[in-house]
Amino acid sequence: MGNTPQGIALTPDATRAYVANRGSNTVSVIDTATGTVTDTIATGAGPADVAISPDGTRAYVTVFDDGLVSVFDLASHTLVTDIPVGTGATMAAVTPDGTRVYVTRQTTDTVSVIDTATNAVTGTITVGPGATGVAITPDGTRAYVASFSGSVSAIDTATNAVIATIIAGDVPILLTVSSDGARVYVTTVGKSSVSVIDTATNTVTDTIGVSAQPRFPALSPDNRHLYVGNSEPDTVSVIDTATNTVVENISAGDGPTGIAVFPDGTRAYVGNANGGTVGVMLTTVIPDQGSTAGGTTVTLTGHHLANATAVHFGTAQAVITANTATSVTVTAPAGSGAVPVTVTTPGGTGTLGSFYYMPVPALTGISPDAGPVAGSDQEIVLTGRNLAGAIDVYFGTTRAVIQRVSDTQVTVRAAGAPAPGGVPVTVITSGGTADGLSYTYLDQATVTGVSPNAGPTTGGTEVTITGTGLSHTEQVTFHGIPAPFAVTSDTTVTASSPPSAAEGTFDVTVTTPNGAPSGTFTYFAGPAI
Repeated sequence: MGNTPQGIALTPDATRAYVANRGSNTVSVIDTATGTVTDTIATGAGPADVAISPDGTRAYVTVFDDGLVSVFDLASHTLVTDIPVGTGATMAAVTPDGTRVYVTRQTTDTVSVIDTATNAVTGTITVGPGATGVAITPDGTRAYVASFSGSVSAIDTATNAVIATIIAGDVPILLTVSSDGARVYVTTVGKSSVSVIDTATNTVTDTIGVSAQPRFPALSPDNRHLYVGNSEPDTVSVIDTATNTVVENISAGDGPTGIAVFPDGTRAYVGNANGGTVGVMLTTVIPDQGSTAGGTTVTLTGHHLANATAVHFGTAQAVITANTATSVTVTAPAGSGAVPVTVTTPGGTGTLGSFYYMPVPALTGISPDAGPVAGSDQEIVLTGRNLAGAIDVYFGTTRAVIQRVSDTQVTVRAAGAPAPGGVPVTVITSGGTADGLSYTYLDQATVTGVSPNAGPTTGGTEVTITGTGLSHTEQVTFHGIPAPFAVTSDTTVTASSPPSAAEGTFDVTVTTPNGAPSGTFTYFAGPAI
């Protein structure tokens, strides 16, 4: 691939994939049968997305820095024309009949409408500031646009009028529409979540927590699962759309961003923006992890699966709960380790993939173990074992946002809590739940007094600092110089003033997880002979 791959699009027959490489001003062409790059198409500066016409003859590439939509002939990979739309051309979506392309401009509050017969802009629609993601319903009657400012705009494509403005969360960025047109899924970066919009009422009906920095969402062909790339922890969240819960976090490359699911539902391409790669994610066994006790609901996707008579996880037989020609839903049996998953039909037995039985997780430590009740961006490290693939972390009832995960550590950021106080910490993985630790939400710290408030420049004055929320004091400084200190209570800290090179009144700062309030202390020179 080139540098910073972002948008990925498959041709209608899924024989080729086109990847916009924003950092190298190219589009890579992948032969999906061989998994090799067969061509590299030069573009203008900053290609961000690729949209392919329904007949597979044209690609529309948004060129962010140059403010263009470049149209390419997919038979020859030659440029047909460049359509000026203005700086910040970000995402594009083609109507199902192929007659129009809707293009967002992230640096503005507009969407440009292109007539594909004339390759000219025929209209401009005002939406929310920071217009980024765009998706069109399967019947072509609505376009949905996600804007950084917090809204999703619903556009009537017959009139190009905004018919609804939906408050979708903190920094909505990208979106996708279900194949029945009933739901829109929007990734929101500010809260690391996915908002679910009911298109009949144009209201948000649910919010699903994922991991840090979610990017492109993509649905499986049967709409059973939603895949979301989380660019911070390098995972793809798998969401069960029946329950709107994350059932698995799959490890990906560096900075997963774009996702394209194949029409048969057996695999997906994941563009890793930071790593400059496109990975192949198998989706034949979803989720492919679960508890050793069994009981995980698993969807198997493939071909010629009708009238399945048995499904085995290793040698143990699973319970079949639903079956079509392309899928089998089962309840996983108990087991351990990695096992092959096989399906038996009247036509024979085939292996669809592997299932990994995950051991029960455990927690052994947390640092820091306290923070402000309002939440913060400070990273909190949970240590333990069997933590790989962590799905969710809760501080009490508040979901913490996962930043990074390994088998022995989960790094999170704490959101705000309803009230100060200690709460239990819970980590959920495919293998089970770990708890036993606590985290304390603290009120904002204050300093109300420093006594005595003066002393010699030679230092050594014993000072009592009074205030509130001081029980977790991490440091005391006089004019930026660290001082020895001791915490007496939540309202009192004692410290010894360090030497000062100058006379004067300076700040005495108490650093805590819930703020760094300060008082003052005056240094004076001692008598001299």
